[in-house]
Amino acid sequence: PQTLIMKEYSMQLLTIGKCRWSVSAAYVSLLLTVFLPVTLVYPARAQADISQMRSLYSTEKVIGELEIVATFNGPMPTGVTVSESGRIFVNFPRWGDDVPFTVAEVVDGEAIPYPNLEINTPNGIAADRFLSVQSVVIAPNNLLWVLDTGRIEFEAPPEGGPKLVAIDLATNNIVQTIELPETVALPTTYLNDVRFDLRRGEAGMAYITDSSFVGDNGIIVVDLASGRSWRRLHQHVSTLPEPNFIPIVEGQALLNRPEPGVASPMTVGADGIALDAAGERLFYRPLSGRRLYSVELDALSDEGIPDESVVATVEDYGDLGFASDGLEADAKGRIYLTNYEDNGIVVFQPDQTLETLVHNPSALWPDTLSLAQDGYLYFTANQLHRQPGFNNGEDLREKPYLLYRVRVSANPVLLR
Repeated sequence: PQTLIMKEYSMQLLTIGKCRWSVSAAYVSLLLTVFLPVTLVYPARAQADISQMRSLYSTEKVIGELEIVATFNGPMPTGVTVSESGRIFVNFPRWGDDVPFTVAEVVDGEAIPYPNLEINTPNGIAADRFLSVQSVVIAPNNLLWVLDTGRIEFEAPPEGGPKLVAIDLATNNIVQTIELPETVALPTTYLNDVRFDLRRGEAGMAYITDSSFVGDNGIIVVDLASGRSWRRLHQHVSTLPEPNFIPIVEGQALLNRPEPGVASPMTVGADGIALDAAGERLFYRPLSGRRLYSVELDALSDEGIPDESVVATVEDYGDLGFASDGLEADAKGRIYLTNYEDNGIVVFQPDQTLETLVHNPSALWPDTLSLAQDGYLYFTANQLHRQPGFNNGEDLREKPYLLYRVRVSANPVLLR
């Protein structure tokens, strides 16, 4: 049969091959969006009116009402966090983009270096600078904690590079820096995400995922009062990438492809992290895998018990059917999971059922989640899978990157 394709269009007239319709501007826009990449191969069907055409060629259902909070035309963001008063902070890791500052506050839709440009400049003493920040999280006491991997372009970190830094939002001054020793932040460690429980110890505990690309995965626990830190679930199956895991993103297998002819599975371990509403369990997932796990906080937080006792508290919720980057929790007992394979966010309910909160073609690689006290779930969509390392050295990302929010009408978990 004769192949029919779009030839020309106007606000009132649309021509497909030799068939012509008078249509509204709205339908023209819809058809350009949906049908331009499509070749019609049945001339008889081309005689149908617009409504019939739409029913014949339906598109994916969009779920969730997304609001764009900010756009980014510079480097790629990963983390986002929102304060009690509504201040928004993001970060840009130094993975290869030109990153003039790695931590920023979003003011009137623009990213401004925070707390200043000087500390974001990776020169001088590493412990006094932000080198490559992977996550920013506001703790329940309204301190902004900055998680610095210390690994610019994934190179080995210098002394004082891997660290947690607390900033008082009332003064915008640094009030605490906790350096992670090499026995905890290993040379292969990649500090990924962090959560806080201020009810434990003298000043609270921090929990960090190590998403190392070479199998040295685990959970790092930090006593905020003493600054002491230790590793748990080191190289445990729950923190490791699933063997031979290959996610499907934008309809294609996602593999490490640094150059043509070279391909290998993406091997990233424990990544997303969330504390449940009761403050009893820590939920986490490897980036390279579709299983969800949790572990008892009591066990993680007790430095004195053997590793076997911690492992005994791990719960495996099975294969959920999709992979995640960031996680978040709310006070109603729900766990929010990004779904980077399907451009969405899924809710893991208290009864362990799943419900889709967001499914949208523009949510390309939903990365970090942050539930704010305004009842919105904020998240970055950064097209991580389109980076050169996954695409034969070609950068397929299309700016701007997006910061979205979606209403969930729930409060964040505040363990204080």
